[in-house]
Amino acid sequence: MDRSQTAGRALEKHVDYTGSKMGMWLFLFTELLFFGGLFLLYAVYRSDFPQEFYATSAGLDRTVGAINTLVLITSSLTMACSITAIKKGETKSAVIFQLLTIGLALVFLGIKYYEWGAKIGHGMYPGSDALLSAGQGEIIFYSLYFVMTGIHGLHVLAGIVLIALMIRMTLKGIISTHDFVRLENTGLYWHFVDIIWVYLFPLLYLIG
Repeated sequence: MDRSQTAGRALEKHVDYTGSKMGMWLFLFTELLFFGGLFLLYAVYRSDFPQEFYATSAGLDRTVGAINTLVLITSSLTMACSITAIKKGETKSAVIFQLLTIGLALVFLGIKYYEWGAKIGHGMYPGSDALLSAGQGEIIFYSLYFVMTGIHGLHVLAGIVLIALMIRMTLKGIISTHDFVRLENTGLYWHFVDIIWVYLFPLLYLIG
């Protein structure tokens, strides 16, 4: 066994994969409880104001929502490809796929900014005179829409920062074929963020 293989195995011994993965799953569980509370709140109000929710949902741009869904699903693929590449020792490819993931995330936020801007431009945002003059069901729907998509957007932004850190670590060799648990955990977080949107899309856009 040559010196590089010995160093690689020595490094592997000091990486607590089980503990790291367990910590990430526990974190994601708390996030799931948080979003679960929002989904429960949505379900209660939707049962109270079904017609208002259906009518207001029809006013959202489903095409834009569908495009953003496709963008995030694709970003999950590029993130998975990055992990596969680093496992094979293909550092350059891993970095490229991480950069693509960040690019897609920025596209998602850009589209969401456009969508929010359109609603705000029409005065349909929490606390606005136009919205407060609408029915109670419409007020609640838009409030939930902005809160739920806003919190999700913050999670996307956090994911961008996290992936950027992973790129830096990959370039420095901290993340490598011998130690990629940080990148795997980042991938788990990113897949979670994508899954949340997969639930938000039909709940907000497809009930009308």
